[in-house]
Amino acid sequence: MKITDLKKGYQVSGHFLPVLKGLNLETEDHGITVVLGRSGCGKTTLLRLVAGLEKADGGSIRWGDCENHDSDCQNSHKTGVIFQEPRLMPWLTVEKNILFGVQKKGRDGTEEERLKQLLTLTGLTGFEKARPSQLSGGMRQRVALARALAYEPGYLLMDEPFAALDYFTRAQMQQELLNIYRIQKKGILFVTHSIEEALTIGTHIVVLEDGICGREYHLETLAFPRDLLSGEMIGLKRELEETINEKKNTCTDTYTGIGSGIPGRM
Repeated sequence: MKITDLKKGYQVSGHFLPVLKGLNLETEDHGITVVLGRSGCGKTTLLRLVAGLEKADGGSIRWGDCENHDSDCQNSHKTGVIFQEPRLMPWLTVEKNILFGVQKKGRDGTEEERLKQLLTLTGLTGFEKARPSQLSGGMRQRVALARALAYEPGYLLMDEPFAALDYFTRAQMQQELLNIYRIQKKGILFVTHSIEEALTIGTHIVVLEDGICGREYHLETLAFPRDLLSGEMIGLKRELEETINEKKNTCTDTYTGIGSGIPGRM
């Protein structure tokens, strides 16, 4: 996915508030790009534009040779969205929530097998007939993830999906997401304000600041699982904290390796 000069703003109390101010970003089709930054810097707006939930004021989002708003592009580059809240149908069972939106008239053997695979993949086997009110927060997010995967998207868009969970459940969900990534190799755009979460799951970290692309960190060579208490990761966390606290970030800076000390060029 290639984003070029993306702009978006809103009318607030009679005044125009620019949120994205010419953002440029390129992601890998099979990596985990984590968008990191303070609240209000434009992370969720970016994700909603990529998902097609809102229309940009300017710029483009391209998947290969087609633009995001083209119907042919939307068919060939399907995206699944997972929000901070699971947004499940409370009157439906787990299995019916998972199949909601993709269910055909009647269920054949193929659909049953697909459901079984998704239940296994997301750790929901045995909870098929449960309703959301009978599940914990982490289990409800598993259902939301399984529902997104049932759509068979090529790319997952995740807007702080684990932010409302307790520390231990959040850590578990991060590892389960990495397991799904390892098995399915889908591209993921993941929004968070947590530096620890970004370092745990990201192969590519992008810092947003005041609606533009800030410094980028390429961590593809760092294997999972990662020890955040290692000297290398502590040093990188400190550098990310300093980057986010800087008043200005430029798109020309990019981190190319642990301990390099000198940012490379895009």
